[in-house]
Amino acid sequence: MNCPKCNSFNHKKNGKVNGRQRYKCHDCGYNFSVELKSTAFPQSVKRQALQLYLEGLGFRSIGRFLGVSHVSVQKWIKKFGQELEDLKSENEMDIVELDELHTYIANKKNIAGSGLLLIELGKNSSTARLAVEEQKRE
Repeated sequence: MNCPKCNSFNHKKNGKVNGRQRYKCHDCGYNFSVELKSTAFPQSVKRQALQLYLEGLGFRSIGRFLGVSHVSVQKWIKKFGQELEDLKSENEMDIVELDELHTYIANKKNIAGSGLLLIELGKNSSTARLAVEEQKRE
């Protein structure tokens, strides 16, 4: 390993920064550190994490199963979601189906939260055509 500034091989250890060994060049006095090796995971592991997430597993359990950090799994899932934003349909929606979901704690008096399942139906989808035909009949 040579000094990145003067290309000299004459250097000594000079402490650690963020867990990486730091060196000081004797010739020019430049401080430098060695680059860490890339620990990138293959795309297949990231896809497997996405599949497990879609099956209902949590970030921590996916991380334990794949042997990676749960924070990495969370970042991968977030990145997949951002990529899907580009694929969103810009077609105008005529029919939207909503389904209400509730979570109960101990009994039905304690509602912890609610959410909505949203299914968008485009103008040209077979389900949208069926709904239009049903409306015409009524």
